[in-house]
Formats: sequence, structure tokens, C-alpha cells
Amino acid sequence: MSLDWGWATPLESIAGQVAIAGVGEAPASERSDRSALDMAGAAIEAAIADAGLTPADIDGLMIQKGMAGQYSAAAFHARFGTRQDLWVSEAGGAMTWAGTAPYAAAAALRTGRARHILNVFAIDWASQKAAGTGGPGDYHAGERMKAGYELPFGYYPQPVYFAGVARRHMHEYGTTEAQLGAIAVAQRVHANGHPGAVMREKPLTLDQYLARPMLVDPLRMEDFCLISDGAAAYLMTTPERASDLAKPPVIVQGVGEGVSRAGTYFSQQGDFTATPQRFAAPAAFAMAGLSPADVDVLAVYDPFTIVALMQIEDMGFCAKGEGGGFVAGDRLSHARGRAKGGLPFNTHGGLLSHAYLLGIAHVVELVRQLRGEAANQVADARVAAYGGFTGGDASTLLMVCA
Repeated sequence: MSLDWGWATPLESIAGQVAIAGVGEAPASERSDRSALDMAGAAIEAAIADAGLTPADIDGLMIQKGMAGQYSAAAFHARFGTRQDLWVSEAGGAMTWAGTAPYAAAAALRTGRARHILNVFAIDWASQKAAGTGGPGDYHAGERMKAGYELPFGYYPQPVYFAGVARRHMHEYGTTEAQLGAIAVAQRVHANGHPGAVMREKPLTLDQYLARPMLVDPLRMEDFCLISDGAAAYLMTTPERASDLAKPPVIVQGVGEGVSRAGTYFSQQGDFTATPQRFAAPAAFAMAGLSPADVDVLAVYDPFTIVALMQIEDMGFCAKGEGGGFVAGDRLSHARGRAKGGLPFNTHGGLLSHAYLLGIAHVVELVRQLRGEAANQVADARVAAYGGFTGGDASTLLMVCA
């Protein structure tokens, strides 16, 4: 398949220039009626405390562009009673940008515009959904081309998009329902072991998965992500400053970004069973001087099991079309490390079973893995990879122990 359907964004190397020195979360949940601003503030407070800093030490804030209810300098000062100047960037947040935020932060740190930068994202879609508003389908329903050319023919919402992708992957490569189920089950097991996971008290076996009815053939409810309330944040600084802070620093070693020419018009993508990780991951690994074989723990944006499977393939952990066989059994378990032939994957439960925080909680989980603090700790984890995704673009973030 030709690769002319997308490209890698040219990025200068920032290997070793950024450290993640603090992480924090607001509790994830189903409907909570908490505001996104309050949850973001709680996550920020936790990240600052985790780093051993105070709100007065913060001089940089990265947020999500184009989503209502995100944080601001005014909200920060109102919560913490501070007055310092804040460098503010909309190149942060979640999804793809949870992986590329360190790239923008590196420039701010290098030029002295900021010393301690927070990337934060909050979501209250579970509460909005209960009230009959909001949710991830709203963007697609409101986009003019989709409204005019997709919705009238029933090509909506996201479950319909990715059911078609899953069926095509099955047709081309022989992927089975049980192989998609192996991803859902592995992540549920991880959620069962994570105290902050929404699905921590709801076990799932492969037999139970296969007994569930189809929701959008060939996908079941367990193939879909949750809709949640919650927030997460991580704090970035230079490795030199991080070495004097409270927790062992995690060093950003590589960043890559890939873009699909089709954007979010999924039906128009040149390779229907691939993601822009085909472009992002090789660039990130080249920047880091690493390969997929070096990665001890992987977390990817997983709105559907088929998207998780395709990213595992596209990031180079197995050949294209071999993802189904690769994920079968217990290969994705946190207890089966790379030395045992495994690939510890979404060890907090991911979007499928931890919470739908759009990927920023994945980065928080990986930082905790590299510190040795995770609930489902991977033995001897030294290198971690995050795969961000929106459909139209993707990011790869590679982190290592200091």
C-alpha cells in the first residue's frame, strides 16, 4: 500500500531536553456533575504537589485548543491566589497533543519563556451526556461536510466508522472477534487492578465478551471506550531542574507527529486499515535513537479495540495485518514483560476500562510505570511509548528513566 495518504510533520530533535517531573489526576467517574474547570484545578494541584513545587513556581500552562471548558491563566490564578505571568499555549491537552505537548514546551523552556509548565486536560462528557448534550459525536454531527454527505446515509457516529474499519481489517487480514476481545479483556484486567479505574469492580472474561450481543457489527459494547468525567495533568521542566525535585524525573526522548490527508473523513483515507502512526512512530523512534523492541510498556489512545490493534501494528510492534494474532492470549498483560514475549499495554485500563480522559491519563500512567509507582507495575520498566490519535493525526511520545 502506498504511503502517499499522509506524512510526518518535520520536527527538530528535543531528545533529552524535557523532563516530566509531576503528574496528577482528578478522580475519574461516570456522571459526577463536577465542572471541567474544577476537575482541571484538582489535577493541577495534584501534579504540583507530586513535583514538590508550589503554585507560585508555575509559569507555563498548556491546554486543549477548540474544546469548551478548558483551563486558563485566569482560572489558575483564581484557584491558587497567584499573580505571576503565565506562558499559555493551546498546543497541549489530550489525544494527539498529549504526545506532542513536550515539543512545544521544549521551545518555551529553551528560550526562557517558562521554567515549570503544566499540560492539563479535563472532560465532563459523562455529565453532559446525562443532561442530553455534549459527547464525542457532537463534532462529527456539526461538521458541515459530514452533516451533508455522511449523516444522511447513516454513516455516523464513531461506532459506525470504526465498525467498518474493523470489518475491513477482518476481510483483509483474517482478524477475528476473539482477537479484538483479547484487547478488551486485557485492559479490563488492568482496570480491575487499578484503584482509579471506572471499571475496577467489573471483571470481564473472553467468554463473557463473546457472549455479548453485537452493537454495531462486528463490534460489541466492550469494544467501545467509556464516556467519563475526570481530569489529568503533567508538569514539565528541564532535566537539570527536575533532578532537584521530589520525584525521579522521566525524560522525553522522542516525539513524532503523523497526519492523514483525509483528516477526520475516515471513509476517504487512502489506507482504510491504518492510522497516521505509520508516519509518527518512525519519526519518534529515529529522534530517540530507539526501536519498538526497546519499549517496555505501551499505552495508546484506544477509542475502540480495532484502533488499539491498528496502532500496535502501525507503531512497529508487529507487521501490518498480524495484530490479531499478536494480541491474542495474555501478551498484553502487565505481568508478561518483553523478556517473556509480552507487550504490557494500557496498564491502567485505557479508554476502554479506566476512563475516557482522551489520552492524557495514559501519559500519567506511563510516568508512574517508569518511576515504579504504578498499580499494575511492569517489572524493570525503563522505556515507555504513548500513541496519541484523533483519526486525522497521531503522535508518538517516547519516555525513558533518567
